Amino acid sequence: MLHLRLITPPDRTDDVVRLIEKTPGTTHLAVVAGAARNPSGDIVMCDVAREAGDELIDGLRTLEIDKCGSIALENIDLSLSLRADKAEDEAPGEGADAVLWEHLEDATHEESTLSVTYVAFITLATMIAACGVVLDNAILIVGAMAVGPEFGPLAGFCTALVQRTPRLALRSMIALLVGFAVAMVATVGFSFFMDAVDLFDAESLDAARPNTNFIYRPDWFSFVVAVLAGAAGTLSLTSAKSGALVGVAISVTTVPAAANAAVAFSYDKYNQAWGSTEQLLLNLLGIVLAGTCTLAAQKLLWARQRERTARTRELG
Repeated sequence: MLHLRLITPPDRTDDVVRLIEKTPGTTHLAVVAGAARNPSGDIVMCDVAREAGDELIDGLRTLEIDKCGSIALENIDLSLSLRADKAEDEAPGEGADAVLWEHLEDATHEESTLSVTYVAFITLATMIAACGVVLDNAILIVGAMAVGPEFGPLAGFCTALVQRTPRLALRSMIALLVGFAVAMVATVGFSFFMDAVDLFDAESLDAARPNTNFIYRPDWFSFVVAVLAGAAGTLSLTSAKSGALVGVAISVTTVPAAANAAVAFSYDKYNQAWGSTEQLLLNLLGIVLAGTCTLAAQKLLWARQRERTARTRELG
């Protein structure tokens, strides 16, 4: 269940209440007249089944409550109520399959913003991966994958393509490209420093490296894994199962590939640098394709579900 809190102008409160009452999957409706101060108005609260949330938010935006008042939505971790159980039964579809597009756009907008924190995370992740590359240490590579924040901009770009929001697409692409560029340049400097203190050397990079040589040897498995991880990551975002994102992060070799390319470039190992760059681009392409197709399929399937529900209401 989700908890919805609204601030509505007094002249629109009745319209909002009617909308909530006629939306299947809503319950626990409460109205506190004149309680809001900034902006001034009434406070309207209710609980809504996740699968009915997107439809209700669309209706509220049609009433322009987001412009003249406020719409706030949050997850309910525990709800002990027979009315809530009934509301979930009345709502169309399954909550795990529902996509809250406004929430998704808001989340990916935040994750895909080019910020100091984002650049710091992706740079540190790339440096950790650089150490893993030189030491042929798979644990460091996995750790770097988990630290890397690059899935946020990738998810934002996929969402922008499906929702046709050019600004989000541009913001996501800038965060992705600038983030990797800064991280790789910083890692080249980091490699020079580590070489100067005798912690990195060219011989380690030329060694067999059985645990990490796949990073600069892209093949079809790289693309297949990226596609599967992109689909899984997108589903984890839309279903609010964020724990799956950790598994997605350590399934693709974006950050390790960028690190290997940077270290190889610092030692003039251009064959490795190019192979790692191919690996990076292949993974990014696979994630974007899978993420976009997954979101498009979810949007189509849920639209059909809503159409069937609307027809059922008309017949009933």
